[in-house]
Amino acid sequence: MVAIGNDVIFEPIKKKNMKGFLSDDLLLDLKNITESNISLITKKCTHLGGNQIKWKPSKDSWNIQEVLSHLNSYSSYYHHLFIDKIQNTKFTSIKENFVPSPLGSSAWKSMKLGRLNNIKRKFRAPKSLNPSISPEIIDEESTANFVKNQEQMITILKDAERVNLKKVKIPISISKMVRLRLGDALMFVIYHNERHIQQVKNILAHPNFPKKQ
Repeated sequence: MVAIGNDVIFEPIKKKNMKGFLSDDLLLDLKNITESNISLITKKCTHLGGNQIKWKPSKDSWNIQEVLSHLNSYSSYYHHLFIDKIQNTKFTSIKENFVPSPLGSSAWKSMKLGRLNNIKRKFRAPKSLNPSISPEIIDEESTANFVKNQEQMITILKDAERVNLKKVKIPISISKMVRLRLGDALMFVIYHNERHIQQVKNILAHPNFPKKQ
């Protein structure tokens, strides 16, 4: 990873060959992103006032509480699946190289930030995971729960080191009939987290972001 100003930009995962990624490098990269997300939210959002965490740059955008609630909803769905599938899989023959599937690659590439931490493509969140449409998912302890969930993700990534990232399969949130390889699912979830943490950074850096009341 490299530092540019106050931002940390992660270099591309080293490839073993054109067929995939070195599994250890992939999991380390995902761990680094997760730790960076934890650090940012802990330092910048833990002590925000209610007027700040609920401030929106525009009427159609999300505030920080809504962004983190959205991510916490994803954690609620995916984390227990990751834990269950890793703990109960018979595929414990570790492969040095992880090869994404075409579907998995398409999923996580759509979430991954650009080289300059820019959001390349915008998507509509599923209605059940969209705080603007489903306000019941808004978490009053969104910051603390986000940090707790991401600390759990660090443990999940550690446990993933002892299984086959290709053979373990994870059903996706919008259709349980569709399953991604564990490596692809981890990338999808963590790149999705990173994408929205960049959204939080943009809110914090907005010239009209309010002072704490």
